[in-house]
Amino acid sequence: MAERTPKASLALFIALMVLVGLNLRPALSSLAPVLTRIQQETGLSPLAIGALTTLPVLCLGLFAPLAPWLAKRLGPERALAAGLMLLAAGLLLRGVPLITTLFIGTLMVGAAIGVAGTLLPALVKRELPAGADLMTGVYTMALCLGGALGAGLSIPLADWLGAWHLGLASWSLLALIALLAWLALAPRRDEAALPGGGGSMRSVLGQPLAWQVMLLMGLQSSLAYIVFGWLPTLLVARGYGEAEAGWMMGASVMVQLPAALAAPWLARLGRDQRPALLCVLTLSATGFWLLLQATPSLRWLGVILLGLGQGGSFSLALTLIVLRTGNSRLAGKLSGLAQGGGYTLAAMGPLGVGVMLQFGLGLTAITSVLVTICALAAGFALYAGRNRRLEIDDGGQVVTR
Repeated sequence: MAERTPKASLALFIALMVLVGLNLRPALSSLAPVLTRIQQETGLSPLAIGALTTLPVLCLGLFAPLAPWLAKRLGPERALAAGLMLLAAGLLLRGVPLITTLFIGTLMVGAAIGVAGTLLPALVKRELPAGADLMTGVYTMALCLGGALGAGLSIPLADWLGAWHLGLASWSLLALIALLAWLALAPRRDEAALPGGGGSMRSVLGQPLAWQVMLLMGLQSSLAYIVFGWLPTLLVARGYGEAEAGWMMGASVMVQLPAALAAPWLARLGRDQRPALLCVLTLSATGFWLLLQATPSLRWLGVILLGLGQGGSFSLALTLIVLRTGNSRLAGKLSGLAQGGGYTLAAMGPLGVGVMLQFGLGLTAITSVLVTICALAAGFALYAGRNRRLEIDDGGQVVTR
């Protein structure tokens, strides 16, 4: 077999990155549109449904810190393959029409996405060090596209296959395709031969910049998983039909695609990422208010603004992981912290909405909480968005420069 040229290898890696990224959101976004059906068929309470939407996000946070450990022992390529294998198995398990298997499969899905999603930024930093921020935008666009497909096709797949649990399980086919492609075509490097060290996780934890990135990631991610878990339900509470609510969520996630791709390019125009972060977080807050409080005639403007804000904020939060680190190993550790701690914090978002609904709080109170989260995220963006970076000093310790 002829050896691939550097350009061909780069194009292949980008294609694989996009294929893997497509798999990391449908398992989450496909659940929200069928929550009403699940609740009607199983009799689960709003609090239990909130726990179901919280479980995968919590697993993202709990299992993301394992990714650097797995990458060190298995190699990042094998670790990512293991994540895809677990994802496919969890999706298949959700096809069994039992409450127990629904929760176990959802747990497996969250663990798999936590590992795979943490590994990808470090792999991007390793394969594309000069353009890692821009390629993170491409990867984030794939995540958003997967999320949009999961939200928009959830109800049609459930209707076509005759059951909500079969619709959820059908996404395992895409995960299996990604797994086979990754096993056959993924780039392989000798990690020991790569230049630069990663420092210790303890020294990374000692840097305020790492915590600022993590808190920003957690706050903006909590908004994303509230959308994935509860937006259709909240829209139905406003009086929209189930199918329309699903498509509104899907359209909002679809709008995230151009925002996710463009945000890193726009962030390069300034000295740091603070103006871009404040802009997209303001768009998110405005979109939530228009969808949940304003007149229904403004609902599609709300869909667009929310999509632009969330696509841009998630893309920039992931981009900060590669911009704020000096090499791929540091990027892997910061990714583990930012996504591990961030997603654990983010899990409180959908759970909190479930609790508010359980106690009968209305859309006005929920909207106020969402806008407050946007404001808190903006506060941490003022610190995390500064042009600073984690580096390894001559003594092998992590410092901020």
